[in-house]
Amino acid sequence: MTDERVTPEQTNTEANGQVADAVKGNWVDHRAPAWTRPYLRLSRADRPVGTWLLLIPCWWGALLASAEVGTLSPRTVWIMVGCALGAWLMRGAGCTWNDISDRHIDDKVERTKSRPIPAGQVSVKQAVTWMVVQSLIAFVILLTFGKLAIVLGIASLLPVMIYPFAKRFTWWPQVFLGIAFNWGALLAYAAVAGELTTAPVFLYLAGIAWTIFYDTIYAHQDKEDDALIGVKSTALRFGDDTPRWLKRFLVMTVVLMAAGVIEALTERSVLALVVALGAPWAMGLHMTWQMARLDTENPDRCLALFRSNRNTGLLAALFLAIAIFL
Repeated sequence: MTDERVTPEQTNTEANGQVADAVKGNWVDHRAPAWTRPYLRLSRADRPVGTWLLLIPCWWGALLASAEVGTLSPRTVWIMVGCALGAWLMRGAGCTWNDISDRHIDDKVERTKSRPIPAGQVSVKQAVTWMVVQSLIAFVILLTFGKLAIVLGIASLLPVMIYPFAKRFTWWPQVFLGIAFNWGALLAYAAVAGELTTAPVFLYLAGIAWTIFYDTIYAHQDKEDDALIGVKSTALRFGDDTPRWLKRFLVMTVVLMAAGVIEALTERSVLALVVALGAPWAMGLHMTWQMARLDTENPDRCLALFRSNRNTGLLAALFLAIAIFL
C-alpha cells in the first residue's frame, strides 16, 4: 500500500487471520471451518476475481471453438464446467506456489504481510502439500479433456513456475503472468476442437495484452514497497506514462481478439461473425471505462478497477456464446 500507516481495521483483520486485501465479508473468513481457512487463503478463495481471470480465457477458447462449428455440444458444456473446477484448483495451486516463492518478500509489503505463510498460519511444508493436492485433483479433471489438451496442460506448468521469479529479473513480470493466465484459451479450444489453429493463438495473445492492462493497474497498489524492496513491475516501468501504455494494450486486446474471431468464423453466417465481433468491442469499451476512472495514486481505486475485469472478460464470453446459435 502507498500508505505505510496501519489502521485499526487492518490490525483487527490480521489479528483474526484475515488477509488485508481480501473481499470484505467473504465466505472463507466467516463460514469456512477454522482449520481450512489458512489453506483457502493460500488459494485466494477469499479473493475470487483471480479465479475468474484464469477461467475466462478458457471459456473464450471453448466458446470460440463452438461458435466456429455453430454447436454447443454436451462435451463442450463439460469442458467449460471442468475448466471452472480446474481454474479454481490451479489458481489455488499457483497462488500457493507464488506465496511459497515470495515468502521473504511478502513479509516486507504492507498489503501482503498478512498472507498465511508470512503471518505464520501455515508452514512451508504444509503449503507444499496443499499445492500438490490441488494440482493432482486438477490433473484428474484434465485427463478427460483429450490428448492435445493434456499435453498443453502439462506444458502450462512451466510459465506458472517461472512467474513468481519474473519480478526479480524483468520489468515485465505481467507478461509472464499473461502467458500463464491465458493458457486456458489454447487448452480449452484444443479440448473442444481437437486441434490448434491460428484463431485461438490470436485469442491467447489478446488475453496476454489484457492481463498486462489489468495487472499493471493492480501493481500500482504496491509500487512504493516494490521500489524499496527492489522488485520490478510494469507499474514501476511505466510510471507516470501508465495511461498511455494502457491505451496501447487496450488497442492490442481489441485488435488481436477481433483477428481471432474473424479467423474462426469466416465460414459462418455474417450475423454470427458480427455478433462475435461484439466480444472485442465490448471488452474495449469496458477497458475504456476503466481508463476514465483510473487514478494510479489511489490504491483502493486500482483494486476496484482490477476486480472489475471479471466483467470485462465475461462481456466477451457472452457475445461469443450468442454467436454459437446464429
